[in-house]
Amino acid sequence: MKTKSGAKKRFKLTGTGKIKRKHAYKSHILTKKSTKRKRNLTYSGLVDKADEKNIREMLH
Repeated sequence: MKTKSGAKKRFKLTGTGKIKRKHAYKSHILTKKSTKRKRNLTYSGLVDKADEKNIREMLH
């Protein structure tokens, strides 16, 4: 089965096998968002346990 190219661009596996992701809402309309909110969106997060199985299938 081929890897979904959209998932390949959006997710990376960590060393311990968790899935890393970027936060949404950081691309445009940034003037009305607070500096604190924009700064917190900069850092990456982890995929929720509920979604992990589906994303793993897309990556393999």
